[in-house]
Formats: sequence, C-alpha cells, structure tokens
Amino acid sequence: METEKIKQKKPIAGMIDLWVKYKDKHPNIAQFLVFFMLSNGITVLQLVLMPVFKGIFGHTSLVDTNFQIMQFGHNFDGSPYYVFDYGAGSLSSGGGGGLAYFLAVQITIGIAQVINFFAQRNITFKSNSNVWKAAFWYVVAYILITIGAATAQGFYKAPIYNLLMNTWGWGSAGETTADVITMIINSAISFWVFFPIFKVIFKSEPEK
Repeated sequence: METEKIKQKKPIAGMIDLWVKYKDKHPNIAQFLVFFMLSNGITVLQLVLMPVFKGIFGHTSLVDTNFQIMQFGHNFDGSPYYVFDYGAGSLSSGGGGGLAYFLAVQITIGIAQVINFFAQRNITFKSNSNVWKAAFWYVVAYILITIGAATAQGFYKAPIYNLLMNTWGWGSAGETTADVITMIINSAISFWVFFPIFKVIFKSEPEK
C-alpha cells in the first residue's frame, strides 16, 4: 500500500516541480495563466449564481419596475438609448426584465468580483501592498468597467435575446442561453480590462 501511494505521489510531485521551473523561467506568462484559470472559475460561479438571483427577483414586483437610467442620445430607430436599459416587464413578454434583472446581474457580478479581488491578490499576484488602497482602486475600476460593459450591452443584448427567444423560437431555453452568452461577454470584457489594472494595484513590495 505504501509503495502504491508513493507511485501516485510521484506524477503529482513531477507536475508541481515542472510548474515551479516554468514559473521561474516565464514568470509573466505563468502569472497570466493563473489569472486566466481563476477568471474562468469566477465566470463559472457567475453562471451558477445568475439564474438563482434571477429566479428570486423574478417572482417579485421588481420585474414590473422600470429601470432605465443614464440616457445618451438615441437608438437608430429614434428611441432613447440608456446605458442601463432594463424596461419594465419580463423578458418573455418583451420587456427588459425591470429592476429585478438589473439587481440579479449586479449582485451576481458584485459577489464574483469580491471573491475575484482576494483570489487574484493572494494567489495570482501574491501582493503585500496596502489592501485598502488596492480595494479603493479596484472599486473605481469596477464601476468604470460596469458602465462600459453596460454601454456595450446596449448594442448586443436585445438582438441576442430576440434571436434566440423569438426568431429561433427557443422561448425560455433561448432566454437561459442568452443569459449565459451575455454573462460570458461581460466576463470577457472584465477579463481583458482587469489584468493590466491588477498589474498596477496588486504590487509586491520588498519586505522591510
């Protein structure tokens, strides 16, 4: 039995040793790979949490509460363009999900980003800089990225839901698929924007 355990440990120890050597030789690439893996894990977490919160808020009157703010100009059809465009009514009835959908999205992303902050800081970048200062700049970046992602969502959200739910006739399955696609797009935007920001705010300072 002891011999078998030793044999099982050898491949694992070999892989760890190989990774350590690769990390020493290519620290920046290794750091990016760890960031990539953690980011994908966070994305999976969001895909799990999103339908949970959507289901919770979907059974409240918040669905019929209009949430359309930050108007900038107009759409091609002349209707007002909102950065956060969540019209009253369920998606299945042609609405935008209302305040219920907005809260489901933002709470999901908020939880994921809190976990992401500590995971990336402690595991990927191994930062020992001031955590409150890093948290402040992280929140600032999060707000700006959220507004940017919401602005981009105004161009692709409605066409994706309309295509899957109405044009292709997938109904509720199309709505769920569209939820996944929009969440992945949001995660992809955050992924490429956050990495250079993390390089700045998550620094390793020499021990005094």
